[in-house]
Formats: sequence, C-alpha cells, structure tokens
Amino acid sequence: MNATAPTQTDFAPRWREGLDEEYATLSATLERLLPCLEVPLHLPWIDAIQRLKRERGAVVMAHSYQSPEIFHGVADVTGDSLALAQAAATCDAEVVVLCGVHFMAETAKILAPQVKVLIPDARAGCSLADSITAADVRLLRARHPGAPVVSYVNTTAEVKAESDACCTSANAVQVVEAMGADKVIFLPDRYLGAHVASRTDVQLVLWDGRCEVHETFTAAQARHARERFDARLVAHPECPPEVLAEADFVGSTTAMGAWLAREQPERVALITECSLADNLRLQFPATEFIKPCNLCPHMKRITLQNIHACLRDLSGEVFVPGDVAVRARRALERMLAVGRRDAA
Repeated sequence: MNATAPTQTDFAPRWREGLDEEYATLSATLERLLPCLEVPLHLPWIDAIQRLKRERGAVVMAHSYQSPEIFHGVADVTGDSLALAQAAATCDAEVVVLCGVHFMAETAKILAPQVKVLIPDARAGCSLADSITAADVRLLRARHPGAPVVSYVNTTAEVKAESDACCTSANAVQVVEAMGADKVIFLPDRYLGAHVASRTDVQLVLWDGRCEVHETFTAAQARHARERFDARLVAHPECPPEVLAEADFVGSTTAMGAWLAREQPERVALITECSLADNLRLQFPATEFIKPCNLCPHMKRITLQNIHACLRDLSGEVFVPGDVAVRARRALERMLAVGRRDAA
C-alpha cells in the first residue's frame, strides 16, 4: 500500500476519453436499474474509486441494501450480514471499505483486526443497534439467571461482547437451539424473535427493539400487492407478524434470492428495503418486481462520493476496544460456526 496520501488531482473523478467504452458493460447493467441519464454521472466516480482501490490494496464490501451504482459499480464482495461477516473473517486485504451500517463495519473489524476497516459515513447507524445497550443485556441476565444470550448481528460491539452467541436472520433458529437451553434471551428485534419463537420449542425472552425500515409495513400493503398485481409475497422476518402471515415466503435477504431461483414467479413483491429488489432484478429478468418497499435512511448515507473520500484520505476508520473485541469475537465465531441454515 502506498503510504503517501494521493493528491486531490491524482485520483479526482473526471471524464476522460474512452471512459464510456471502458465501462460499457457496467453502463448497460446500470441502465437497467437506474435512470439512464444518471449513469454517465456515476462513471467518473466509479473509475476514480477503482483506481484508488488498486492504490490502497482495498476491498469494498457492500450490503444488499446498497444502491445499484455501489453494489454493481464498485463492490468486490456483496451480500447480507452473514455473507459480509464470513468474507471479513477470511479477508487478506490491507483496507476494507464497508458499505453498509456501522455495526457491520465493527463486525468486520472484530473478525479481521489486522485490517484497516473504513466506513464512508460514520452516521450510518441502525435503529436495532440503538435500541439496546450492554447494561440492558446485563440486566436481562440478572433477571433470567442461567439463560444464554443470543444477539442478532444488528447490535453494537459492546452488546455482542455481553452475548453468548450472535446470529443473523439466516441462522437464528439454529443458533438458538445450539445453546442447548430451555430458555434463551433473544435480542433486540422483537419481530424476528417472535418469528424464531414460532419455529422452535425453546422459550425466548424478547426485547422490544424494531427495525425502522421493516416495522412500518402493514398487512394491508401486502394484501394490496397480491390482489392488485397478482404478486407472490416474500417478506423479511423483521416485519410485523401480521405481514409475515400474508407472505408466501419469509427469509433472509439471501434466502429470498434462493426462493426466487426455485419458484421463478411471474411477479413478486419483496417486502423489505428497496435496493434489494433493484439488485435482484438482474438475476431474474423474467420476474416482474413490485416494490411495496421502504428505503433505509442509514444505508443511503453511503454514496460514491463518500466512498471515494474515505479511500482517498483513509478516513472513517473503525476501532473496537481490545477487550470488547475479544469477547464479541467469541460470540461472532459461534454464529459463523453454525453458518447459513435458513431454508430456501
């Protein structure tokens, strides 16, 4: 890695002769997902980021909720929370730029402590992560002595450090059952917890955390998508129970893709964050995507412009205190040991 910071001029985004030909394939992809007039405006930024990645020895990881110009334009690794965590655990890059929210960047740093992890906008938070503290977890343990704690990965490093294991929506049931206990404290998402409770005999103690993107969906919206557009319904388990009851399939973002591959519906409504449908449309051109979706305001804080800035300046570095990281890593490693078990 070049230790000397590149100058503004060296890696400034600019239109140059041949840029459109060089990125013709990507342009054709993005024109299927974005207004076509936007694409030429993105190309200089994409080009500058690609050059900075080579200069920095950097890998860009992007969550499935990132906008198409990021997900398809500059990301080297894409996927849901579990996929990004698995990639971080085996990462050998010098720099990782995490295009997602802050807990994801913390997770990458915990699993790859030797890597410089950057987040393009430190304000990219999460309503679930903000809903509970490490002190809350200690209080729950005191109220339910002997009950192990399983924390959804959408939590801060401090909360993970107080937990026995982490999970994602892709393996939550299996992680809970792997605790080998009759009662488990499951936090912080109440709706995901209720969904997990319906699929296991383990008694769950739930916390009243909710995702601000998924909690606002209603059963009426789901029924409207089915009745008005004759669409199959696929919902994320962070949605309220009455929405899940309307769905043809409930699963993690990756499991949604697997369901689409198997079922190949003529029309589908993905009841989740909007960009997931954008990013899946390329894989399933024969399926029409109806979008009763919500945008995550935190995910959308990540832009090509601030990805470029953090790579240029090596800014937005994420740090996790050593003692917290050691304990949180144990909980994350239990999650990784279970792996992806969500039914497709």
